[in-house]
Amino acid sequence: MKKNVAGTVAELIAGTVRENGCELWDVEYVKEGADWHLRVTIDREGGVGIDDCERVHRAIDPLLDEADPIEGSYYLEVSSPGIERELRTDRHIAASVGALAEARLFAPLNGTKSVIGRLTAYDSETVTLTPDGGEPVVLQRKAVSRLGTVYED
Repeated sequence: MKKNVAGTVAELIAGTVRENGCELWDVEYVKEGADWHLRVTIDREGGVGIDDCERVHRAIDPLLDEADPIEGSYYLEVSSPGIERELRTDRHIAASVGALAEARLFAPLNGTKSVIGRLTAYDSETVTLTPDGGEPVVLQRKAVSRLGTVYED
């Protein structure tokens, strides 16, 4: 059900998010404690500010009320993906090629559960990180518990 809700909401709001000068980065429908949260993450060239989040929230809220794609109550959150963003989809990874990234692994590789390097390549089964001055490390995507960008000064 969670994937269906997120996908349905993404399709419903993507155009409105674009009309408000932003790109839809991600939609998640998650339970935290007793509460459900619909998290809409937006991005735009130059970054997202609080005014962007408020404008998009006000624009999509009536769409969600009218379409009513979610049974029960939930909290609607609209935010930026942040400087250090999780890369969950191929589109996220493609947008971040060349960025410094960290892959956290389910099981240790050469004694560590974390690899940091430039995101230099990816395909449907692997992602490649190249540490500064090091050799590329090709990781199976199914071995990666979390992939995200790392802030650089």
